[in-house]
Parts: sequence; structure tokens; C-alpha cells
Amino acid sequence: MTLLKEGGRLVVISFHSLEDRIVKRFMRDAAAPDHLLSTKLPLRAVDLPQPELRLVGKPVKASEKEVSANPRARSAVMRVAEKLARKAA
Repeated sequence: MTLLKEGGRLVVISFHSLEDRIVKRFMRDAAAPDHLLSTKLPLRAVDLPQPELRLVGKPVKASEKEVSANPRARSAVMRVAEKLARKAA
């Protein structure tokens, strides 16, 4: 994530469900890091981890036309996320 500049987009195409699960979890955790915390922790809003990514759209799968032209595209899933600007503390 350090190589990606603010506003830069991370685009990942996965071809297997196990790969897609890793990508989905990584992007979800970076977009909403507070879901990993217990609600019972006594944290102020400023102490909560800030999101690093913003998910852009929904996962994109190949159309039927693309799959008929290229059968290997059937299992491909593309996910896009944009790096957010860091807020000064």
C-alpha cells in the first residue's frame, strides 16, 4: 500500500475463488478496519483506525459475449479500490 499514491487505484483480477476470497478480504479490511474491533472496547472515534481504501463499484465479471469469445474469462473477477488521503492527526 505504500507504493500506491493517494487517489491511485488498485485493480485486481482473480481467476480462482480462493484468490478472490483473499483479494475481497484484503480490500474489505482496508476499507473498513473498524469491523475487526470489538464493540466492547472503550475507544473514542479519533482512536479508531481510519480506512485506507474506498471500494469502487461492485466486482465485475465477464459478460456472456466475452465468455463465448474467451471461455477462460468465465471465472475472472475484477475488483477495484481507490487509496484515500490520510487525515492529519
